Amino acid sequence: MSDHFRKPALFEGHQFEAFAGSADPAAVMRVAHETAHALLSRARASDDPDVVERLVHYTDEHGVDALAELWARSGPHTLPGALWRLYLVRLLIHQDAAGVSLLFQRGTEVLATIDALVAGAPTPAGPEEITELADRILRGVFVGDFGLALDRAAAFCRVTAAGASSVADDQEGADPDRSSELTRRALRLTTTAEELAACARLARADALE
Repeated sequence: MSDHFRKPALFEGHQFEAFAGSADPAAVMRVAHETAHALLSRARASDDPDVVERLVHYTDEHGVDALAELWARSGPHTLPGALWRLYLVRLLIHQDAAGVSLLFQRGTEVLATIDALVAGAPTPAGPEEITELADRILRGVFVGDFGLALDRAAAFCRVTAAGASSVADDQEGADPDRSSELTRRALRLTTTAEELAACARLARADALE
């Protein structure tokens, strides 16, 4: 890698200006799709592992706002929508690895599916293991099977949703507010899992645009 390269560009400046200043939904969506495709293409075309690592850790350095501006309004079954949800899942884990690992672990105990295996987390999965899992899933988007990465993220969300729902039931009598918060989280995670699974099917059909 050349010495002057510091970080991968997610988009050109003029693209972002057009996005931020445009009232035209079509222009907003066009830029979202263009930047998502450019990001994925650049990562997959590079043989430098540092490029992928910078993309995986992009929000650690720059925050999530730039990605939100680009992709948050994209449809759930689109490439920018899928990338946005993958970064959000990683952000959820990194912000509360201990709490998420507890919910994931409970999910593995109450969910009678192979989702924990698909997600790829070790058993038991503590905060460090869950954090590494988040990075491995996102890394797989850039260097591995895109559909598989989406399926792994969906499986992670299903397991964690099951755990959140189970803990919510435990807390219903003692802490109703906490129970309600966990129930809402379980619903959000379930919805995200469904969206990511649909994106995985589209990716395998080469129809995720």
